[in-house]
Amino acid sequence: MAKAAAGTDNPATPTALPEDFYPERVPITIIDTSSRPEDNSKVAEELKRADAIVLTYACDQPQTLDRLSTFWLPKLRQLEVKVPVIVVGCRLDLRDENQQVSLEQVMSPIMQQFREIETCIECSAFKHIQIPEVFYYAQKAVLHPTGPLFDQETQTLKDQCVRALKRIFILCDHDRDGALSDAELNDFQVKCFNAPLQPSEIVGVKRVVQEKLPEGVNERGLTLTGFLFLHALFIEKGRLETTWTVLRKFGYNNDIRLADELIPSPTKRTPDQSVEMTNEAIDFLRVTFDVFDSDGDGALRPRELEELFSTAPVSPFSELPYTDAAERNAFGGLSLDGFLSQWALMTLLNPASTMENLIYIGYPGDVSSTIRVTRKRRLDRKKQQSERNVFQCFVFGPKKAGKSALLDSFLGRPFSDNYNPNTEERYAVNVVDQPGGIKKTLVLREIPEDGVSKLLSSKEALAACDIAVFVHDSSDELSWKRATQLLVEVASHGEDTGFEVPCLIVAAKDDMDSFPSAIQHSTRVSQDMGTEAPIPISTKLGDLNNLFRKIVSAAEHPHLSIPETEAGRSRKQYHRLINRSLMVVSVGAAVAIVGLAAYRVYAARKNASG
Repeated sequence: MAKAAAGTDNPATPTALPEDFYPERVPITIIDTSSRPEDNSKVAEELKRADAIVLTYACDQPQTLDRLSTFWLPKLRQLEVKVPVIVVGCRLDLRDENQQVSLEQVMSPIMQQFREIETCIECSAFKHIQIPEVFYYAQKAVLHPTGPLFDQETQTLKDQCVRALKRIFILCDHDRDGALSDAELNDFQVKCFNAPLQPSEIVGVKRVVQEKLPEGVNERGLTLTGFLFLHALFIEKGRLETTWTVLRKFGYNNDIRLADELIPSPTKRTPDQSVEMTNEAIDFLRVTFDVFDSDGDGALRPRELEELFSTAPVSPFSELPYTDAAERNAFGGLSLDGFLSQWALMTLLNPASTMENLIYIGYPGDVSSTIRVTRKRRLDRKKQQSERNVFQCFVFGPKKAGKSALLDSFLGRPFSDNYNPNTEERYAVNVVDQPGGIKKTLVLREIPEDGVSKLLSSKEALAACDIAVFVHDSSDELSWKRATQLLVEVASHGEDTGFEVPCLIVAAKDDMDSFPSAIQHSTRVSQDMGTEAPIPISTKLGDLNNLFRKIVSAAEHPHLSIPETEAGRSRKQYHRLINRSLMVVSVGAAVAIVGLAAYRVYAARKNASG
């Protein structure tokens, strides 16, 4: 804790209060700061280290209050100090009794402007009036802050608090009947406060709720509405510690998110390994999908998806890069494949987020069992077969080649003639049906042309890539040349780093006339680099030539379709030559050793006969 006092000439001096000074048994260190200009930098350092800040003014000098709003509070914002602020009116004993003004009247305008002010209090050091309370409120503001829970302006629980309490309610509603029975209320009380409720207390709690909010109680017990109302009531009456105790018993931190230690760390993996969901996680998500598909139309509409994630701090699919990455129907609904695809993408990019959100939506088992680490890609190449269920495809190509249109077609979106240049990476994910009824999930990651150099500046840039696709406008020779350059750059990077990837060339805009000598050029490049001939497609006509199935098939056989540059070919020939030379040297050395041994045997026999 730190105190920032406006108008004192003392240097920063720490004063320690023992841990048994207050009921919470948390030690407090008070730093009294200086107002001398030469100490400004030191004061700024102390402010940034503080857990809470006490700003003081003199009750008998109203003009000192102006300094808080004109200097100290703006200064805290300028320093980006985001901790609770307690405003304290000192020298209460000296205030003119004929000019009595309520604290609420004095502070209301400032508190409206500066929401970081947690509470206000008046005191007198001379007459020992409310001095301990000042630091009690400062401590309370840190341990039980109002800001994350309650909106003072609307006098309502904040959305994130409601989401957390809703999850806690569902976890305590063991029979899933939408209400907390007397037994469930008692279990809740014991878990959170280590003490049972007496039958009369349970009756009293329900009576208070029913009088104020009839729908808060029904014949089965306390409803979710009543449960939330109770917590709003606690907070309004200043009993924030009650709600915070409940939240912390269920693992929430001050940001009202599950504490880090409750979310297992993903298993360590090498750069060329990825993470996928296990069958247990997928089965749980299938059941969850059916539960929240309330209209039974086989899709989760936006309101149904929001309800599914209503016990999480936020719907993860409403954030980038997931928000626009899956196929949706005309009503904005996600099919089961689209829903599972979103989860597959999140698991690929951020497995910890998958585990965290599975906890929020009620996964019942050990959440660490919901993900698995795949085999190394290098081993897949050696085995000539990939066992993965989720493949990531990097999509390269020059501007206006048709990369974005390719991703849109993958998500079932209509073709548009409007050109909207994409300067950021973008993802598209969907399920691809393979022969034999096998389903694989394909993630397309569009790499803007301007972002290729930045991507390849990392040694491990291609480690996460299962297959790369190079798109060019088949009617534009410059587009073909640039796509070929990108192919060489990527192939060279793979050869240099050891993260080689299969590559396919896609000739987009097949509905337009090809540039002269297109076939000749593409055939020569394909033969020289050892790749398949370009795959012609037209997103405008919807003729995709089974492209996505071909991409998955190529990714499943990672030893094939790997391009070879001239430099890479020369390097391999050099290594073969060196290896052959070493073999010759080794054989020669072996012959020499055998010859020397034979000579020694001969010499020994000759000496013996002599």
